[in-house]
Amino acid sequence: PAGGAGAEQRGPVANGGPAGGQAHPTGNGAVPGAAGTPRRWRRRPRRNSLTEEEDGSQEFATRSHFLYYLFSLGTELGNELFYILFFPFCIWNLDAWLGRRLIIIWVWVMYLGQCTKDVIRWPRPASPPVVKLEVFYNSEYSMPSTHAMSGTAIPLALLLLSYGRWQYPLMFGLILAFCWCSLVCCSRIYMGMHSILDVIAGFLYAILILVIFHPVVDLIDNFNLTYKYAPLIIISLHLALGIFSFTLDTWSTSRGDTAQILGCGAGVACGSHVNYILGLQLDPPPHTLPLSLSSLTVTVFGKAILRLLIGVIVLLLTKVAMKKATIPLACKIFRIPQGDVRKARQRMEVELPYRYITYGMVGFSLMFIVPCLFHFIGLS
Repeated sequence: PAGGAGAEQRGPVANGGPAGGQAHPTGNGAVPGAAGTPRRWRRRPRRNSLTEEEDGSQEFATRSHFLYYLFSLGTELGNELFYILFFPFCIWNLDAWLGRRLIIIWVWVMYLGQCTKDVIRWPRPASPPVVKLEVFYNSEYSMPSTHAMSGTAIPLALLLLSYGRWQYPLMFGLILAFCWCSLVCCSRIYMGMHSILDVIAGFLYAILILVIFHPVVDLIDNFNLTYKYAPLIIISLHLALGIFSFTLDTWSTSRGDTAQILGCGAGVACGSHVNYILGLQLDPPPHTLPLSLSSLTVTVFGKAILRLLIGVIVLLLTKVAMKKATIPLACKIFRIPQGDVRKARQRMEVELPYRYITYGMVGFSLMFIVPCLFHFIGLS
């Protein structure tokens, strides 16, 4: 789109409208079928502060607010905002046993998906002709869609792990998993970030990983809890996997995201181990199984929301504090200029420790520090 074009010619139009500068003739309503150009809602795609892609950030217009917000919601189901709300809510308010296992599966699904992207190296759909409604992850490769992988693995794992442990109709779980998965997968096509093939590959890849890891997730969780040297092995393994992922290709947001996921998984596993060693029981007692939502009251719901609010604030403060500390420290240790923080964060020597340590502490706080805080203030 040309910067000097008129309002009716500037930028692509989503939901079936013109792209590449095509214009609609404006009707006056006097001729049937010429009631004028439909009202459009213009905005720019969400961008990543670490990237400089100007070619993918042109203004777009959409005629359907409903579709835009629906698929924006679907996209957010695979982003950090969702994870920092969903996993804490599950662990603090529903079932820590279930939350730990979901995080184990999520870590492996996302790690394998991100590494596979850097091995296959298929580019994102070209724009034009595709209209990109977001360019936040535009620097990453396309195949497979890790949004589709997480949007498939999390609801299916939730169903597999919770059915029988929680009392609810199987049909409800199947419908929820289908809607969740469909919304996330379709949103990536609507947003212009993936082809249909990327999404199908991500869906099938996630199912394959689930088939392999679901039978051993109990063994992994028990190892994290009970083995004496589990924290040392967990930290070393996750750090080694992060270093390996950083050698696959040049810089992209996927490298930092991979370190972030591995750090979070390591922090959660170490926090779970400390809870077990200290005898802090977060799991529901065996005599309460199967669990039910029938006892939900206004008081219980209010405490759940209060726990989530206080806990997420603690997690965000932890993230900010660790970010402020680790980036300058890494720059100082590895003698990297701090004048351009964005450039410094793209260096492996800075990004890997920053992401790994910061989100490792977030994961540790999620499993240990915040539950201890709840116990101290009487919100357990």
